[in-house]
Amino acid sequence: MKNTGETKKKKFKLFDMNRDGKGVDDFEDRKPTLKFFFKLYFRKFTQLLQLNLLMLLMAIPFIVMIFVFLLGQKTPTVTSMMFAPLYGIAKSGGDVGLWGALDPTVIQMEIPIFSPLVMGIIIALMVLLAVTWGWLNTGAAYVTRGLVRGDPVFIMSDFIYGIKRNLKQGFFLGLLDFIFCAVLIADFAYYYNVTGSFMADFMYFAIFALIIIYFVMRFYIYLLLITFDLKTFKILKNALIFSVLGFKRNTMAVLGILLLLAIHIALIILLLPYGISIPIVLPFVYILATFLFMSTYAAYPIIDRYMIEPYADENADNDQDTADEITE
Repeated sequence: MKNTGETKKKKFKLFDMNRDGKGVDDFEDRKPTLKFFFKLYFRKFTQLLQLNLLMLLMAIPFIVMIFVFLLGQKTPTVTSMMFAPLYGIAKSGGDVGLWGALDPTVIQMEIPIFSPLVMGIIIALMVLLAVTWGWLNTGAAYVTRGLVRGDPVFIMSDFIYGIKRNLKQGFFLGLLDFIFCAVLIADFAYYYNVTGSFMADFMYFAIFALIIIYFVMRFYIYLLLITFDLKTFKILKNALIFSVLGFKRNTMAVLGILLLLAIHIALIILLLPYGISIPIVLPFVYILATFLFMSTYAAYPIIDRYMIEPYADENADNDQDTADEITE
C-alpha cells in the first residue's frame, strides 16, 4: 500500500556531527585483532573526519606558534656551557693550545628573537592551550572509546558530554599532562643540541626513554579518566602499569603511528619539489583522529581485560549466588 504522507529523501551530510554510524551485525566477531581494526576504521572513517575537525582546536595554537618561530628573526648562540669560561681564560693570556680546546664548544644553534607583542601572543596561545588541553583530550577520548566499543556515537553531543562529565578532573589532569609534555619536549630539545659529554648524552637518552614511556601512558590516561572514578595519581599509576601489561598492543599502535607519519613525510619530500602541497594539507583532515583511534583500539581491550571483565565476572557470580539463595 502506498503511503499517502509526503516523504522526503534524506540528504547525505558528510559532516553532520549528530548523525549515528551504520548498524552492525549483532553476531559479528569483534575481537580486537589487526584485521578487525581496518574493518572498524573504514566503517567509522566519516565519524573520525568529524572528530578530527574538533581535535584541530588543539593543533591551531601549535601551528600558529610554529609559523611565528619559522618566520621570526633568529640569532645564533653557542650551545656549550664551557664556551664562556674557556674563552675568557684563553683571552686573558692562557695557553695557546687552549684555543684549540674551544673548537668543540663553539657549535651554535639558531634561537628566535621575539618582540614583546609576538611574545605576548605566544604566551596567550600557550595559556589557552593549557587551559583547554585536558577538556579537548577528554572529549575526544570519550568519542573514540564509543567508536571502538561499537556504541551509538553522536560526535558533537558525545564530545561535549564527555567534557561536562569530567569537567573538573579533566582540567587538572590535562594541565598536568600539558606540563609533562612541555617539560619533556623542552628537555629533549635542549639535550639534543648539547650532546657530546657523557652526562649530556646520558640525559639525552634518558629523556628520550621517558618520552616513549609517557607517550604510551597517554594511550590510557584519558580512557581511565572517562571510564572509572579514580584519583589522578591512581590514573597515572594505572596508565604506567598498563603501558607494560599491554606491551604487544602498545607496540603495534606506536609502530602504526610512526608508519603513518613516515608515509606523510616521504610524500612531502617526494612531491613538494614538484609543487604538490597536498601531503602538507592532507594530515590535518584526518591524522589526529586516526592517531587517537589507533591508541584507543590498542589500549581499551587491555583496560577491559584487567579492570572491567573481572568486575563484571564478580558481579555475575554474586548475582548467581543471590539467585541460588532465593531458589533454596
